Amino acid sequence: MKNFQLITVIIFIALAIFGVLVFSGAIPLGNNNAPGSLGTVVLWGTVKSATIAPILQEFNTANPTFTVKYVQKEAGSFDLDLLEALAGGVGPDLFFLPDDLAFHYSNKIFKIPFSSLSLASFKSNFAGAGDVFLTSTGALAFPLSIDPLMMYYNRSILDSSGVVSPPVFWDDLVGLASKLTKKDDTNKIIKSAVALGHFSNVNNAKDILSALLMQTGNPIVVEKDGIFDSSLNTSTFNPKYDLGSILRFYTDFADPNKEVYSWNKSFPNSSDAFSAENLALYFGFASELPSLVNKNPNQNLGVTSFPQIKNSNFKSTMAHVTGIAILSSSKNFNTAFTAASLLSSGNFASKFAIATGTAPARRDLLNVKQSNAYSPIFYNSALFGKSWLDPSQKDTDNIFRNMIDGVLSNNMTVESAISDASSKLGLLLLK
Repeated sequence: MKNFQLITVIIFIALAIFGVLVFSGAIPLGNNNAPGSLGTVVLWGTVKSATIAPILQEFNTANPTFTVKYVQKEAGSFDLDLLEALAGGVGPDLFFLPDDLAFHYSNKIFKIPFSSLSLASFKSNFAGAGDVFLTSTGALAFPLSIDPLMMYYNRSILDSSGVVSPPVFWDDLVGLASKLTKKDDTNKIIKSAVALGHFSNVNNAKDILSALLMQTGNPIVVEKDGIFDSSLNTSTFNPKYDLGSILRFYTDFADPNKEVYSWNKSFPNSSDAFSAENLALYFGFASELPSLVNKNPNQNLGVTSFPQIKNSNFKSTMAHVTGIAILSSSKNFNTAFTAASLLSSGNFASKFAIATGTAPARRDLLNVKQSNAYSPIFYNSALFGKSWLDPSQKDTDNIFRNMIDGVLSNNMTVESAISDASSKLGLLLLK
């Protein structure tokens, strides 16, 4: 009788413990491995549906326990569409997050804590450009792809000028500027070596100057304890180059009194000038390759890495990064987290990079070079790409424009131009 009572008590306790574990989710009931058992999550982005559809279908087939549904949005209306969807309680679970919108959407994003994705794991898995999504308490997104700033060059122009190879260092470019720039009898530039110095007709001007500044070791934007601030007006890690000398170097290419003078406002946009074969060197992103080829299929085009500071301890180029962010409002959060993690790795990340003309953000995928002529160069540059947390693309465009124009017009010294730009950038970073 006593044994029976003891067995009954033990069984009762065991059932009670089992019930608690089931209720807490520690022991799931049913088959969570069944197709679709984890539900559907919605992913928004501005990438064309035709680009995403085949690789996402393959991803969903490989991960049958849940479904990722993609919705394409127009870039111009994305912000309004998202705000309206969130207000109506019908927002997406995930979205493709460009680095220059990370600050803007940071209050709507679930910040991935280091307890879920450790800092060491993040840095070992993703290339350095992905650090733009890192804060002191977690990550704003899983990095997906990197679009590094490259140097495109016209082989025919270099060949006809007796230039064996494109410049590797900025010192080399200084020496080539006058050699590659062609002028008529009135001293008017008819063919330019490189489009630098101005803002309005230099495609990617802000990114080019950002790359130069970051090559000195200056991160442009810094974060501490959740507070972001400008570092433009701080000393560089390379004592040989202060930020004033970097800005002066850039603007010298638009100064008729300088030997490197090679660009002025009479030229069209630098991308168009390059495609018209009136520009020897063009600084553009990896993703621009298809459009450059389409503009002039007969152009004898080459591409190489962005020039570097000679004898520097590291290599660097500007890069734009796309990540996968989880919205805090997601109604299927656990599945969204799983989907975001899987999308940023393996086949989807690799094929997304190929489809968008970029490079994958994962280090292991960067080690798998594609067979085409350009991907190995893009992948190598992606490894030393860097980005910065841009608080407002339109406003920072104006800040960089005014910084450059202020020096060119002699209304500001390089030091005061940088100080002014840093103050205005700091104000944008206040939240």
